[in-house]
Amino acid sequence: MSMPARPIETPAPAQHRPREAMGAAHLTAWFAALAIFVLLWQFGQPISKWAFDYPKSWQIPLARWISEAMKWLVNEASFGLFTFTDLTRFIADIVNLPYRLALSLLSTGFLSGQGSSAVQILPPLSWIAVIAVVTLIGYHAGGRRLAAIVAICFGFLAVFGQWQSAMVTLASILVAVPLGVVGGLLLGIAAYRWPRFEAALTPILDLMQTIPVFAYLVPILFLFGFGPTAAIVATLIYAMPPMTRITVMALRAVPSEFRDLGNMIGCTRRQMTWRVLVPSAKDSLMVGVNQVIMLSLNMVIIASMIGAGGLGFDVLAALRRLDIGAGLEAGLAIVALAIALDRLSQAYAARAGAPVAPAATGGFVARHPYTIAAVAVILITGVFGLVLPAMQTYPDALKLSTGSFWSNVVGWINVNFFDTFEAIKNAVLLNILIPFKRLLGGLPWLGVTGILAFAGWRLGGLKLAAIVGVLAFLIAATGQWEKAMITTYLCGISAIFAALLGIPIGILSAERARLWSWVRVIIDTLQTLPSFVYLMPAVMLFRVGDFTAMIAVVAYSIAPAIRYTVHGLMKVDPRLIEAGRAMGCTPFQILTKIKLKLALPEIMLGLNQTIMFALSMLVITALVGTRDLGQEVYIALTKADTGRGLVAGFAVAFIAIIADRLISSGAARTKARLGLV
Repeated sequence: MSMPARPIETPAPAQHRPREAMGAAHLTAWFAALAIFVLLWQFGQPISKWAFDYPKSWQIPLARWISEAMKWLVNEASFGLFTFTDLTRFIADIVNLPYRLALSLLSTGFLSGQGSSAVQILPPLSWIAVIAVVTLIGYHAGGRRLAAIVAICFGFLAVFGQWQSAMVTLASILVAVPLGVVGGLLLGIAAYRWPRFEAALTPILDLMQTIPVFAYLVPILFLFGFGPTAAIVATLIYAMPPMTRITVMALRAVPSEFRDLGNMIGCTRRQMTWRVLVPSAKDSLMVGVNQVIMLSLNMVIIASMIGAGGLGFDVLAALRRLDIGAGLEAGLAIVALAIALDRLSQAYAARAGAPVAPAATGGFVARHPYTIAAVAVILITGVFGLVLPAMQTYPDALKLSTGSFWSNVVGWINVNFFDTFEAIKNAVLLNILIPFKRLLGGLPWLGVTGILAFAGWRLGGLKLAAIVGVLAFLIAATGQWEKAMITTYLCGISAIFAALLGIPIGILSAERARLWSWVRVIIDTLQTLPSFVYLMPAVMLFRVGDFTAMIAVVAYSIAPAIRYTVHGLMKVDPRLIEAGRAMGCTPFQILTKIKLKLALPEIMLGLNQTIMFALSMLVITALVGTRDLGQEVYIALTKADTGRGLVAGFAVAFIAIIADRLISSGAARTKARLGLV
């Protein structure tokens, strides 16, 4: 008699069991870490008060050390024949030479004498000549469309009475950008050649990009004096790191065939760099040039605090007067200048990657038609400008202004909607901001440091755990923990609101090409507006305080959340979407089960950039009454206290680095889990 057949038991795949066990262990470890943290938070204060309030006797006197070091540099440091201060002032004089030349060409004219007794020998380039020259550059770079855009942007400066200030700003840009590009290129080449130099340079670049600009304005003032030259140096520190990073990446991305060809024909190391690698990477390097231009323009207002003048000073003065109309016009002038320079640099970046056209044959005029045309326009307008003042300077009678209109709009909104805005402000303050602020303020520094180090260990191993843990400890050990928690609360709330608004907008934009074209224009404009411009309408509508700061930060930091969400969704493989449709998935299921899951790493990187933008804006919101690290930096600037400003700046940088490392590691793990690497 045959035995009944037993049902076949299919064991779970072997590779799934370890993964499930690892997932359970992962959750158990997180549960244990959070349980320890909660126990310390709720019951630890009576027995370990030091874990909540870092003892002052244990604090590292970093601010005093920095201040003493700065005094030594300024007063005593010497190289024998000259002092350190002599060296920095010599550098300032060298930078000042091209700046004075550019300023003379664009704004003041060539002068004989100084101060009020100066006599103009030659006038500056006329407004017609400048517009004609930049239009010719636009036509050469990108054709008629770009020429028209550039002409409209510079025409806006003249028509709305911003020409003089814009030319002062442009003079600074024309000096800062070449210096930033050359300096970043040389540092990038050195980092590419010598790995040890790159390892030492990387944390310095991280600090340069994350320390608030306010923090290093004081040492720059001490070393380079007050004036446009010090502002250019501050701009270089702010704008050079992206060029350095892009140079390293661009040189590493050069195909190995090019290097092999250079070795075959016997190139020396110098020839390999300048004849093979740099020309091959020029299209990527032009992206770095674009970044230097945009970051230099972002610096114009902050640089005006140490003597830069120009449009930045106009915006800052309007903010101090709460004159939203004048500030908005000056801010829009910066936007117009940024759009023109951005489009020109992008066009030349595209030309750098295009095949080289054969050189024109014939005489000098045939080979250099744009140069001849530019020189001709400059000479003609210069001669006629001596007779017709309107050709030299845009007539005051033809200038327009919308300043009073915008001021009246804000006034009307205040009169008619003040109660509504006040109710919204109070509701958000009482129900969200203040409770979250108290929550973070009551957390133990030891527990927060431990949980951050644990997160670093789970996401990136012991090295990341050590970095995160040490940086968090240093914030407490330098006496900045309380203000750092206020900064974290404002940054966290603002980033959450920016993500809640930006991610849905990004999802809708990714699904509709026409909507994305409009949204992209809006966020491009938002990213070119100076950060100070966001403060004026917020202050006019909501007065000063944390809520006003949050509104300004959300408006400034929402762009990356939108941009990265769209980028991530558009990168999803169309074949996977088609497979989902073939299986009968609804559009909502395709979006939630396929697109959003695969785009999650990009969305996380967008959140990372949102946090970085929020932190950079929070330092500026110190002007509207916040009590965080930003105000500490600003107070240090007003008191010329180098140590206090840099220590607070380091704390902001440490928060940024912690968030960046953790989120980037989480995004990398998510990519690996989804099989995207």
